[in-house]
Amino acid sequence: MKLHKIYIAALTLGIGVLATSCSGDFLDLTPKSNMNEEDFYKTAEDFSTARVSAYATLYNEYAPENGLSFTEMMTDECTAYEGKVFLERTTGSNTDVIPFVNYNLEPSNTIVKHTWQTAYSDLNVINKALDKLTASTDFASTPTGLQYQAELRFLRALYHFNMVRLFGPIPIVDHSLTVSESYGVLRSPEEDVYKFIIDDLNFAIQNLPLRSAATQGGQITKGAAETCLGEVYLTRGDKAKAASVLKDVINSGQYQLEPNYADLWNLNNKNCKESILEIQYVAAAGQPASPYLEEWAPFENFSITAQGHGLNQVTQTLYDSYEKGDPRREASIATSYPDRTGKTVSALFENKWWDRSYIDNHSYYYGNNFIVYRYADVLLMYAEATGDASYLNMVRKRVNLPGFGEAGYPSDKYPTLDLAIEHERNVELALEFHRWFDLKRTGRATTVLSAAKGKSITQDMLVMPVPLEEIQHNPALTQNTYYSK
Repeated sequence: MKLHKIYIAALTLGIGVLATSCSGDFLDLTPKSNMNEEDFYKTAEDFSTARVSAYATLYNEYAPENGLSFTEMMTDECTAYEGKVFLERTTGSNTDVIPFVNYNLEPSNTIVKHTWQTAYSDLNVINKALDKLTASTDFASTPTGLQYQAELRFLRALYHFNMVRLFGPIPIVDHSLTVSESYGVLRSPEEDVYKFIIDDLNFAIQNLPLRSAATQGGQITKGAAETCLGEVYLTRGDKAKAASVLKDVINSGQYQLEPNYADLWNLNNKNCKESILEIQYVAAAGQPASPYLEEWAPFENFSITAQGHGLNQVTQTLYDSYEKGDPRREASIATSYPDRTGKTVSALFENKWWDRSYIDNHSYYYGNNFIVYRYADVLLMYAEATGDASYLNMVRKRVNLPGFGEAGYPSDKYPTLDLAIEHERNVELALEFHRWFDLKRTGRATTVLSAAKGKSITQDMLVMPVPLEEIQHNPALTQNTYYSK
């Protein structure tokens, strides 16, 4: 049953819950039919299953047809072509894609609605598990119980963080809601949302293991919570607190830059030493296969993917942002592909999630993981927080480029450290859902995006509208200023 208002209800775990894989990763999908909620949440195994079900919500939040992905088309990095996009799932209408590119979003946009409802549905799954876990006092106070709570509260904080950056003031959900309760949970001021996020992340930091103690691939660790908290503090403009928590990640000794940038997306190098939080995919039937290649491949190529949906097509602007000799351009952006006759077709599209084994086995399944946080991001955020260029230069040295302030650095284009960091994040983290949030955080969004889009992008356009359907079902929900005209 769909419950509109602020979420789609997921009042029980339902069927299709993830079970822990015998390989130690969050991968295997095992249906749990005939699951009765009253008989569940009693044993450590029950809570383990609920915990992994909460992990499975990462597939929804970071899906290529969800709002985080669509922020790429709201920047100068990506675009989509009118009449040459295709939404495969029940995300929304194909005609609702282009408004992200040209900033013509409306409250009726079906993809915006999908983004909002998916987030609150996923939060309800997380809160349901948290409510039952904290009520089980014997298990909740054990080291394992505290770790599970920390993982769930990290996910809850991360999703609220993404939503407040997408929509501005949002409803805070700190427990699983009944239908009647949901009408009374309205949009909270951003300050209150961030306080809630920070409280959850601080609890997570205190109760999560270091990466070296993690027992499963893709497990949420202390480093992930600290990285997220560092980004939260940067977003709030508190550089001192951001520097403190990010320095703890650096000093932990748990992470290193991969020597070869392209190896970050090598299918044989998943969960590498640079990865801080990575969503796990596997190329096999009955498993969560990676969707990014097909969604972001050229429209209906029918050769490198089964279809090709044409979303997040790389712009010439992004391609030209790379300096001469920067190997990250080739690793990040493909410039052509062979069609079914073998003819080379020129196109700019993502290269990080191109599983070339598909061409050989025509399996329709792709195995690329998605990295939410990695160590290069930490180093660049720390440089932003402290003004210390040496951390920026660590990232550049990995690809054998001169550092900021050194001979050969393109100081004519990036004369200040702030602009140097902006450039570095653009090319280092390209297509990884950072650009829109970075530009908003640093106050550069209206300038950069107005130039990129050829129209005036104002501050109040830098949030998505609250979905019309949500307001229709609960008129007490308010609309963002730009969309209430």
